[in-house]
Amino acid sequence: MLSSTNFWMGFAGLIYLVAGVFILRKEISAARGWDKLITLGGVFIAVPLAVFAPEHFRGPAFVQNMVPSWMPAHLFWVYLVACALLAAATSLTVRKFVRLSSTLLGLMFFLFVCMIYVPSALKHPTNRFAWTYLLRDLSFAAGAWALAGLQCRVSSPQLSKWMILFGRIVIAIAAIFFAVQHVLHPEFAPGVPLELTTPSWVPFPSVWGYLAGALLLVAGIALALNKKSRIAAASIGALMTVLTLSLYLLILVLAHGGSEINEALNYVADTLLFAGAALVLASALPRDPDRVEKT
Repeated sequence: MLSSTNFWMGFAGLIYLVAGVFILRKEISAARGWDKLITLGGVFIAVPLAVFAPEHFRGPAFVQNMVPSWMPAHLFWVYLVACALLAAATSLTVRKFVRLSSTLLGLMFFLFVCMIYVPSALKHPTNRFAWTYLLRDLSFAAGAWALAGLQCRVSSPQLSKWMILFGRIVIAIAAIFFAVQHVLHPEFAPGVPLELTTPSWVPFPSVWGYLAGALLLVAGIALALNKKSRIAAASIGALMTVLTLSLYLLILVLAHGGSEINEALNYVADTLLFAGAALVLASALPRDPDRVEKT
């Protein structure tokens, strides 16, 4: 059965995807090669934000697991995050106030990391999923701040440099960590290595884990060393885009029951958001290898 929350999650994502591609149709048509995909980076961030918003509007179910117990007015923060997600998704889609929205979006994800995922990782230091969640949301913050850095390159060049550097280093670390997890645990679904195992209907399931791990490792090292970093970031974005379309959407189509559909929607959105973070980082990095800044 498709619950009302799942329906609105899917419907919101579809609306923002169609609107984003329509608004960018001229830029996509004019772009060549990697740039066609890189152009969609902002859309790939906006769509998952729109998907997550209805899930937060359901309120109490999220309060139990996500809002720190020491924070007052739990429902207020859940609904505030839902409104912030929709506002950021709208801003990135219509391309208005992008610097402000991406800066605040990065701050929101960074606060999630500090308030939720760092305490969890420190409490369970041997739990690989705790570190995966931490690096996943930190990468979302890094992508948003890389986009903000791109927007302020002319007005605040020094700030822009540091924001893009933060994005590059964080996504490099996340890619390398995810790569190691795929090599050690290839039976888990490729992409962001969380609790989902690769379905049995996927041919040679472990092979895909190794392949994704190899690509993430090479791209992550290139990003960390600042060598062909734009291509490396675009490669990570392309991998996550392919996984979203070829694996996670199919898992969503084959899902049965409200909880399975909700989980599949979240995997689609998570993977696409990581793709968007890597692609907006690619858009912020230099095209000419000779102009890459030494950091």
